[in-house]
Amino acid sequence: MAESNGGMRNVWILTVCMTGLSICYTMLVPFLPVYLLELGVEHNRVALWSGVVFSITFFVAGVMAPIWGRMADTRGKKIMAIRAGIFIGIAYILTGFVQDAWQLLATRALMGFANGFMPAAMTMVSLSVAKEKTGTALGIFQTGLIVGNVIGPSLGGLIEAAVGMRPVFFIAGIVLFIASAVVFFFVKEPKVTEEATVTTSSFREDWHFVKQRKVLTDLLWLFFIMQSAILMLQPILALYVGQLQGTMEGAALLSGMILSIGGLAGAVTTNLWAAFGQRKGYFKAVCYALCGTGLFLFLQSMPLGITWFGSLQILVGCFIVGVNPLLSAAVAHYTEPAFRGRVFGMTTTANQFGSMVGPLFASGVTTLLGIQYVFLVTGALLMFVAYQVYRRRVKSADAF
Repeated sequence: MAESNGGMRNVWILTVCMTGLSICYTMLVPFLPVYLLELGVEHNRVALWSGVVFSITFFVAGVMAPIWGRMADTRGKKIMAIRAGIFIGIAYILTGFVQDAWQLLATRALMGFANGFMPAAMTMVSLSVAKEKTGTALGIFQTGLIVGNVIGPSLGGLIEAAVGMRPVFFIAGIVLFIASAVVFFFVKEPKVTEEATVTTSSFREDWHFVKQRKVLTDLLWLFFIMQSAILMLQPILALYVGQLQGTMEGAALLSGMILSIGGLAGAVTTNLWAAFGQRKGYFKAVCYALCGTGLFLFLQSMPLGITWFGSLQILVGCFIVGVNPLLSAAVAHYTEPAFRGRVFGMTTTANQFGSMVGPLFASGVTTLLGIQYVFLVTGALLMFVAYQVYRRRVKSADAF
C-alpha cells in the first residue's frame, strides 16, 4: 500500500525539494533590509519597511493557506506543490528586478499568495507511507527544513559576496523551477481510498469539522504558539549576543554561528523525537520537547556570558526541533487522508500568523523590560504550555 503511494522514495525526493526551498528562503531573508537600502529607502525608515515587507508575506500566506490546502485535497497535492514552486520562483525572479520598496512589497505579497508547497508536500509525505511510519517520514522531512535553514544564510552571503545581491534572487528562482520539475517527473501522487473521503463542501464546514475535534484545535494552537516563540527569538538574537559580549562588533556572525550549531544539533535529534513519539505517544513527546525547550530558554535569560548562552542553544536546538514533526505526525494521525491537505493548510495559517505575532510580542517585551526577558517569558510560556498539554492530552490517557 505504502509503496503503491510512492513510499519512502516520495519522502526523500520531497525532502530534498523542501530543503532547496528552505535554503532559498533563508539565504534571501537576512538581506532584505540591505536590499531596501539599495532600493533607496532612507536609513531611518528601513526598520519600518523591513517589518512591512516581512509581515506582508506571512499575512497573505496565512490567508491563502486553507484555500490551497483545500484545493490540494480536491485537485491533487502534487499539482498544488508544482503550482506553488513555479509561482514562488517567478516571485523570486521578479524581486531581482524591482526598483523601489513598493515593488518589493508587491513581490513579497506574491510570494505569500503563491505559498502552499510545504502543506502539499507534507500531506504527500504523510500519505506516501504506512500510518505507523508517518512520524519517521515527517521527521525526515523536518530534518530537510532544518538543514536548509542552517545552510541558507551562509550560502546566501557567499553568493552575494561573489556576484552581488540581485543574482541571489535569480538563482533562488531557478532552484524553485528545478524543484517543481523534480516533483512533476519523479514524485508519485499518493492515492486516497474512497472510504476515507470527507464530505465537507465549504470553508465554513471545514473549520466546523476542525472545531468539533478538540484535538485538532489544540494542535493548531500549538503550531501558532511554537512559531510565535521561534519568531520572538530570532530577530533579537544578534542584539542579545552583542549585549552579552559587550559590543556589537561581530555579533551578527557569532549569533549566526550559534544558531547554526543549534540547528545542526537539532538535525541529529529530529528522527529520535519522531521515533519516541511513535512509541510513547505524540503528545507525551511534545510535552518533553516543549518543557526542555522552555527550561533552556529560561536559563538563557541569565546573562552569564557567551559560552553559557551558546551551550544552552545546543540543548535548545535538540529539544525545539522535535515539536513541529511531532505536531505534524499528530495531525496526520487524527485526520482522515482525504481531509489532510486542508488541515495542513490550516496549520500553515497558524504558523504564518505566529510568525507575525512573535516579533511584535518580542518588540513589546524588549521595550518594556529588556532583551533577556524575552527569553525568560518565552521559556516560561513554553513550560506552561507543556503542562497544559500534559493535563489535557497525556494525563487524560489521550496520548495518541
